[in-house]
Amino acid sequence: MTKILMVATNVDQIADQQTGLWLSEFVEPATEWRHAGFEVVGASIKGGRIPIDPKSYSNELPRVWDGVMEPIHDTTKLSEINPESYDGIFFCGGHGAMVDFPNNKDIGFLLAHFIQNDKLIGAICHGPAAFIGAKDVNDTAVIKGRKVTGYSNKEEKESGLEEDLPFLLEDQLQEEGASYEEGEPSSENVVVDGNWITGQNPQSTHAIAEIYKEHLQ
Repeated sequence: MTKILMVATNVDQIADQQTGLWLSEFVEPATEWRHAGFEVVGASIKGGRIPIDPKSYSNELPRVWDGVMEPIHDTTKLSEINPESYDGIFFCGGHGAMVDFPNNKDIGFLLAHFIQNDKLIGAICHGPAAFIGAKDVNDTAVIKGRKVTGYSNKEEKESGLEEDLPFLLEDQLQEEGASYEEGEPSSENVVVDGNWITGQNPQSTHAIAEIYKEHLQ
């Protein structure tokens, strides 16, 4: 069975604001992929229950999401993951990812495996923060020369957290040599570059889930 590792943030606060995973960026792809017969495993740097950004859901969650949310109630620690077991990796967004994804050795180790074995790598919104600081075997940034997207500077300025983040994602992706492709704010934008599939924002989640699925079938 095709197996996908979905990585979420453990960070629940930035400055004085609650944050965490942007819920739809896990649940919508997980729903799509489960319906396609894929197995989804939730993971995070620390493991355990994933904090959810309160702005990413209302009190009434869709009933169809109930079972799909199980993997984020008790995630596996990244350090305990055997990448050989997975066909693809996907980094979910939410502002918390800007804090714990960059420059993380466990993420770097996993990315190295997926790159060397030509496996599928995906990320949505703030999820591409996972690529920041990750190096290949030649000590070169893994995203140097790659076409990617992610939450744009324009979108970040509208979020209200711009001043509290360690960096702006668009700027840092370009700083590490990526070819950043910006779409309109809050509009669907998915960029495919070989085995790398990135989406700009929550509005891109359904499209990236479909494209990612097609690459695994």
